[in-house]
Amino acid sequence: MTEQPPPELVHYEVTERVAMITLDSQHNRNALSRQLVGELFAHLERAAADDDVTVVLVQASGRVFCSGADLAEASSGSMVEGARRIVDLQRLIVSMDKPVVTRVAGAVRAGGIGIVAASDIAVAADDATFALTEVKLGLAAAIISLTVHQRMGPRAAALTTLGGETFSGADAAAYGLVTKAVPFDQLDAEIGQVCASLATGTAQGLRESKRLLNADLLTRIDQEGEEMAELSARLFASADAREAMAAFLNRKKS
Repeated sequence: MTEQPPPELVHYEVTERVAMITLDSQHNRNALSRQLVGELFAHLERAAADDDVTVVLVQASGRVFCSGADLAEASSGSMVEGARRIVDLQRLIVSMDKPVVTRVAGAVRAGGIGIVAASDIAVAADDATFALTEVKLGLAAAIISLTVHQRMGPRAAALTTLGGETFSGADAAAYGLVTKAVPFDQLDAEIGQVCASLATGTAQGLRESKRLLNADLLTRIDQEGEEMAELSARLFASADAREAMAAFLNRKKS
């Protein structure tokens, strides 16, 4: 009997020169599993190579954008390659020649915030919730600090990274993490307007403008990415983190 492939977790569709990449792994709140990251990476590369695509939109089905690392995977094996893959994912978003927009309708946590920060433009519902929860699990926002701390002011970065508490989409806009926050019922109209505006740019104009904007961020990823991946993997493997992750997973089951 032929083994069936697992259901697709990330969908791809092109409409009016916008590649819509949709996270759809609702059973684990779009956690960054190996499968989801692999499919997201592949779809981003597909959009980058598609001459019919001018703008890339990353979004999620449902209200949860991304819950961060897949702790079930992280607690059962090494995170070295997984951490490097998230660094590479952020680098791809930052370096690809086409503008990347993220739509954040609801909750986004930890590693998912790295996707938001890497994107060129991020629009959130004002009641969406964000949290850099790593500190509560014996971890640090290491690999996503490459992009998150580039976007946020240092005081906001310290408050959110050290506290690990939730903050709203409106707060995220004030902190510089997202471009704009709007009421949820206006989110799709705002996203449509942003994408339509970006789609009026020429390929060369968008490419060269994005390279200018992201030169410093790309340099930081290239210079510090491997160090942050190693730090992240080391922290995930620590006894403190494994105990905290086990306790978190047990709470979810109860």
